[in-house]
Amino acid sequence: MAMEFLTVYWRDMLRFFRFRALLISSLIQPALWLALYGGAMSSSFSRFDSTLNLSHAGVSISYLTFLGAGVIALTALFTSLFGGMFLIFDKEFGLLREVFASPMPRTHIIIGIGLSGITKSLLQVSVIIGFGLLIGVRFFSGRAPLQIILDILGIFAFVGVFSLGILFLSSAISLSMDNHEGLQGVITLLSMPIFFASNALYSIDVFPWPLKVASAINPLTHLINGVRYFAIGNDFYAMGYHYAYSTDDVVRSMLALTAFAGFMFLVARWALKRAVVV
Repeated sequence: MAMEFLTVYWRDMLRFFRFRALLISSLIQPALWLALYGGAMSSSFSRFDSTLNLSHAGVSISYLTFLGAGVIALTALFTSLFGGMFLIFDKEFGLLREVFASPMPRTHIIIGIGLSGITKSLLQVSVIIGFGLLIGVRFFSGRAPLQIILDILGIFAFVGVFSLGILFLSSAISLSMDNHEGLQGVITLLSMPIFFASNALYSIDVFPWPLKVASAINPLTHLINGVRYFAIGNDFYAMGYHYAYSTDDVVRSMLALTAFAGFMFLVARWALKRAVVV
């Protein structure tokens, strides 16, 4: 059983590294967001911080640091959404038919792809964290090396669970589509509301109430909550707003992401069992 998972896992990872254009573009896009948008907007939002009355113990952070957590989430989102696209190519070229004809249970396919999706997301998130630190993102400020390692592991845990859920969603959509052009359209349609109806770019306090409700159930919001807690801290100011995360808040966000990943696995398994490849 384990070897079947590893076969699907290694095949997907080899294909990922061989498609170097996709690999490079998946890193360039979030890096540009962080360097260009974050750098430009950081100076604009810094004027809010100068008027703050820091009545709490939290520190004031730049918009670049605030956005850094959002870009990490953006990287995980796009990597995972496009992760299921390889199933479309397997369908179009007849490879999926050969896999279905093998003795391997169908659920092993999405589990193997899920493991490779986690690996790809963690690799890319690691690169973005390193790039962010180079251009001035103040992650892990004033922390001991051991604490930084534990914080990075916490970020990886949130990214891993989130990536699983989104990749299972992407796999279910891929299995229901007939061509990759249609899948790209659906992914584009999904990615914009998921990203912009979250706290990646700004505080959800400025949202109208329907968007606040959408943001509260948005898995990307829960991912960003966890990333900011581990990367920035549990008490800080940004863009004139006070952010405080308790341990209970972070646990609830992890539970929400776990429930999302579990539900999407059931959806992907149902889609896989119903899939017919001719």
